[in-house]
Amino acid sequence: MKINRLFTAEDSVVDLIEYDYNVLTVLSRFSLPLGFGHKTIAELCEDSGINTEAFLLVVNFLLSGEIDQLALPYVSPADVAYFLHNSHEYYLSYKLPHIRANLLTALDEGHSDINPIIIKFFDDYTSLVKQHFSYEEGVVFPYVRALASGTPTDYSIDVFRRQHDDEIEEKLSELKNIILRYYSTSMPFKMYDALVDIYNCEQDLKSHAQIENDILVPMISRIEHCR
Repeated sequence: MKINRLFTAEDSVVDLIEYDYNVLTVLSRFSLPLGFGHKTIAELCEDSGINTEAFLLVVNFLLSGEIDQLALPYVSPADVAYFLHNSHEYYLSYKLPHIRANLLTALDEGHSDINPIIIKFFDDYTSLVKQHFSYEEGVVFPYVRALASGTPTDYSIDVFRRQHDDEIEEKLSELKNIILRYYSTSMPFKMYDALVDIYNCEQDLKSHAQIENDILVPMISRIEHCR
């Protein structure tokens, strides 16, 4: 059983990955390149122009569920927004198309009645995700960057907080349950593979929302209250 721990700048990048390989997605979304050698986390981040404290704040939060309060003063909300923006790119350009392709491969020809419904359900879900991300990209993140740079604006992060709900997670959970409960197939291994993708995406999006709600929103609220 793993013991929750907080990683530091002097820890090895490879040791971090060996502890929990799911952090690979965090590395990719901070645009940190492969070929780690024996680099520490600090060395990798510094070589790549990434704020080490921002990287550790996100990684340690995802691993332990705890926010390192000592790191917060050294992290700009713009660095967190950078990670979240790259996450959007990951979902829209890679993960969701990948799940859709897996679903198409896994559909059984004997279910010509329900197959189009499943794909439409997923396509509608993807449209919902795009709409959600579009607001963040067009309104929230520019506001975060402006506030971090000291540029005044009339927007408030409380607007985002009030309308930030769980609709995206719930919709994906519905699709998962439809397949689990009602879809039979002669190629179960393919559909099981698609389901693993859906489960992983569901958990990933939940973590994504937690970073927004538990890290970004409080950071911005504190800056707003100090103006």
